[in-house]
Order: sequence, then C-alpha cells, then structure tokens
Amino acid sequence: MQANFIRQIAQKNPAEFQIETSALILYQRFFKYIWKEKLKLILASSTIFILSFVQVIIPQITRYIIDVVIPEKRFDLLPWLGLGIAGIALLIGGLNFARSYLMSLVGQQIIHDIRNELYQHLQRLSLSFFENQRTGTLMTRVMRDVDALEKLVTTEVAEIVAETVTFFVIVTYLIYADWKLTVLILITLPVMVYLTQVFGKRMRGVYREVQEQNSEINNHLQETLSNIKLIKACANEGYEIDRFSDYNRLNMEVNLRAVRLTSSFSPVIDFMNHLGYITILAYGSWEVMKGRMTIGDLTAFLAYLNHINQPAKRFSKVMHVIQKGATALERVFQTLDTEPEVKEKANALSLPSIQGNISWENVGFAYLPSQPVISNFSLDIKPGMTVALVGSSGAGKSTLANLAARFYDPQQGRILIDGYDLRDVSLQSLRSQMGIVSQETLLLHGTVKENIAYGKPSVSNAEVETAAKIAHAHEFIIDLPQEYDTLIGEKGVKLSGGQRQRLAIARALIKNPQFLILDEATSALDTESEYLIQQGLQVLLKNRTCLVIAHRLSTIQNADLIVVLEKGKVIENGSHSELIAQGGRYAYLDKMQFPQKSSLELQEKLM
Repeated sequence: MQANFIRQIAQKNPAEFQIETSALILYQRFFKYIWKEKLKLILASSTIFILSFVQVIIPQITRYIIDVVIPEKRFDLLPWLGLGIAGIALLIGGLNFARSYLMSLVGQQIIHDIRNELYQHLQRLSLSFFENQRTGTLMTRVMRDVDALEKLVTTEVAEIVAETVTFFVIVTYLIYADWKLTVLILITLPVMVYLTQVFGKRMRGVYREVQEQNSEINNHLQETLSNIKLIKACANEGYEIDRFSDYNRLNMEVNLRAVRLTSSFSPVIDFMNHLGYITILAYGSWEVMKGRMTIGDLTAFLAYLNHINQPAKRFSKVMHVIQKGATALERVFQTLDTEPEVKEKANALSLPSIQGNISWENVGFAYLPSQPVISNFSLDIKPGMTVALVGSSGAGKSTLANLAARFYDPQQGRILIDGYDLRDVSLQSLRSQMGIVSQETLLLHGTVKENIAYGKPSVSNAEVETAAKIAHAHEFIIDLPQEYDTLIGEKGVKLSGGQRQRLAIARALIKNPQFLILDEATSALDTESEYLIQQGLQVLLKNRTCLVIAHRLSTIQNADLIVVLEKGKVIENGSHSELIAQGGRYAYLDKMQFPQKSSLELQEKLM
C-alpha cells in the first residue's frame, strides 16, 4: 500500500517528488560528515543550551524592575541590577564567541574533508569522465560548491539552531506562566512554517539555476583565458566579449530572480510577526487593565515574543544559504557517486619489475557501442622490441596505446604484460613503469626542472640533466634566463612547440621505463632535432620495449616490426623493407610521403 501511494505521488509530480526525496538523502549523507566532528558539536551545543536559558532570565529582570524596583523606589537595587545585566551580557558574549568559533571549526573541517575527498575521487576517475566534462564545471564543484556547504553549518544557519533551542525553552516557560497567552503567541507559527515550505521549494529550483549559470561563466573564463592566443589570432576578441556579456547577463537575471523571491518572503514573515505582536499587545493590555496581569508581565511576554519570532525572521534571511547549500550538496554528491569506468580490483596485484612483453589478445573496443574502433586485434611484442603502428587517422593507433596504459578497458579480449592481465594489477604499479609521450604536449606551470622531474620527483639534478641531454633539450635550457629554474608558464607557453616536446620526452625518460609509448612524440620537432632525438632514442631503447605511433614513416624505418592498421584491424605487418617489397598500403603511404624517392627509383629502373 505504502509503495503504491509513493508511486502515485511520483507519477503526479515526478520532478517535485524527486527533489523532496533526494533532499532527504542528501542531508542524511551530509550529516555523516558533520557527525565526525561530534565532540566540537557537543561543546557548541552546550553553549547554545546555556545561552537559551540565559535568554529567559533577561525579560524577568526587566519585569522585576518595572513591577518592583520602580514602584517601590528601590534605588539601592539599581547598581546590583546593572552589574547583573552587565555580567549576563559578558556571559552571552563569551558563549556566542565559543559557539561561533566551535561551529566555524566544524565547518572548516567539513569543507576540508569533502574537498579532499572530492579531489581524490576526481583523481581516481577514468579519462573518459574528463573527456565529457568541462574544466570550469569541475572547478566550480571543488571550490564554490564546497564553500557553500560550510554555510550550512556555520554563520546564520548556526544562529537558526541556537534560536530554535531558545524558542523551545521559552515556550516551555510561557506555557507554565500563562498558557492562554502562549497559544496566542504561537497562533501564527503554523502559517509561517507553511510559507517557509512553499518558498523553500521554489528557491531550491532558482538556486540550481544560479549554480548552473556560475558554472557557465567559469567554463567560459577557463576556455577563453587558456586559449587567448587562438582568440587573438582569429581576431575574435569582440565575439568573446559578447559571449561573456550574454553569460553574465543570464547570471544577473537568475540571481535577481532569487533576490526577488527572497525579498518577497521576508515581508510576509515580518507581517506575520507583527500580527502576533499586535495580538499579544491587545490581549495583554486588556489583562493589565483588568488587573489579571502586571505591566512587567506584559513587557516580559513581549520580549519573549521577540525571541520566539527570531528564528522565523532569521530563517527568512538565510533560506537562500540553505537552498544554495542543498543545490551544492546535490552537485558534489553527484560527482562523488560517479563510478570510474576503469576500476582497480580490491585485491589488485602489485606488478613486479616488468620485462616488457606486451600482448593484445583478440581485443575489441568502441567509444560508442555502434562504432567499433578496434576489432579482434592481436599482437605480441617481445621484450626489447620496438613496434610501430601505422595507419590513417582514426585507424585505432592511439586507442591501442591508451588501452596498453589502461586509460580504458577493452570490451572484448584482454591485454597482458609479462603474462599479467592489466585488470589484475594496480594502476600505480603499471603506470609507474611506463613512459608516455603524446602528440599533445602536457606541461605544468612551473620550472623546467620541475616538469622534467614530474615523472619521478625524487630524482637528482644530475639525472634531470642527463634526461634533458638525451632528449636534446639541454642545449636550449642552458640558454634560458634561469636555465633549469626558469618558469615556463601555463602549458609551457614561453617555449616553442619543439622545446615543449623535448621536455615531455625528457620527463618520460627520467623514469627509466622498461616500456615506452611514443605517440607522435617527434611530430612538433624540426628535422634536425628529430634526427638528434632519434639517435638518442636508439641508444636508450636498447633492451626496452617501445610502442611507436607515427605518421612520419622516416621515424620508424628501423623498427623491429611495423603494423599497418585500417579501421581497427591489422592489414599488414613486417619490417620496413618487407612492407615496401609487398607493395601494399605501407608502400603506398611511403610513396605519398617520399615522392622524390619514388621518382629516383623509377629512373634507376629505366636506366
């Protein structure tokens, strides 16, 4: 019966039902982080309870002054009452400080833990996740969304908790003092609770839009600032300014909608509070004139009314904090719930020092189910071999390299390294023994030395210099202003394309890997640099396994085996001379790249 009832509600308004149920789950999960700081929470709660009882005392002092001290002209009591009020004020100030500080400690620790967990989870996610996400969106989740969570614990939300406790303490006392007047005080409360729920639902949706627009602006900033050279080269500054202006305008409009909603809620709550005040004032005045209540009693009740209404007033002001926090929770937990496509087994083996025997056994892979990239691919690379993959763009060459590094898992077949299935070994033990240089040069903002040593941070300066010399980077490095300590800028923007690529090669070599993947590694180099690096690699690659992906056939003529791919399948394989002799696809590609050589061979035959 209950399941059917829930299902019927969900069918009537599925969006609202989903929001309500997911909100409960979100806050339950968030409470687990809060509960880790239970000791600080208990201490903060104790200050809140003490404050609540102290708040009951102040109106009683006021009542006593009005009903006793003034009518009886007790001048002798005024100094003591003044000292008592001053002492209470100091106590309240100290308790407020302790509560605020403790709650801030809790909030800061929570965002520290969640931000760490979120960043660690992002590091564990598969490469495919980042290919489908925008950097600005992820930055917003790690920074702004997590910051919004702190306010769910600290600042004005903590005030709500304190004032709610005070509310129940005071109501308990008032029921004991005068239950009829207490009922009148509370008569507007159900209406305020209802209005809070109605506005809360609307504000949750608005603040979801606010967060989305913030992400859009962050994405636009990240993309345009990181590609500023492209924008200037295309003279598109005006176009990007207009785009940013559009995003900024949408962001302003959605924020204004949130402000209008919040601003319209506050006056409604204030009206209900004033309505309650008028009711108490009218009824209390009647009771005073009838002699059933003193002026001091009425004054105390009016003071208590202010304490009772304070949580509702405060809640109307901080509802935007709560709704922002709920939206942020939704986005943060959505990221934390994302499972990596490439999962490491719980009992994954630590791969021992590899010899370099790499095997693909009937491997099949597709980024999209209906578009296979690799089909029934098999290849066995013996230790110490240099194997080159050749083929048209989209033939699957880089995909095979990515599968070997286990950036993706094949949907069919398996990949072995020294007889170990890649899915059985830990990712760290696998990739720490590999060196990868891709066509897209990946460098960090830092010094030359830091970028070369990134593959193995514990290396010495001498090892960094040796790797740079093998990669033929040392010559240009010593001409830089601070040599190896020169900052190269974001993505190595201060260096040429060839210089960046040579640093990437040095970074791969610093690990002294037994298995090396060169994915168009020399594509950005001039002919002289390419030749020099090839000479260095010939020395380095002795007794090491190397997988080379290249369009420029001049770089792979000395490979032990050349595999020609088309549409994810092997159509030819052999040495350079064997493939030329076959006169197939490889020979055709060679002829297209070296037309002069083909002309000379034709002339020699004619002679």
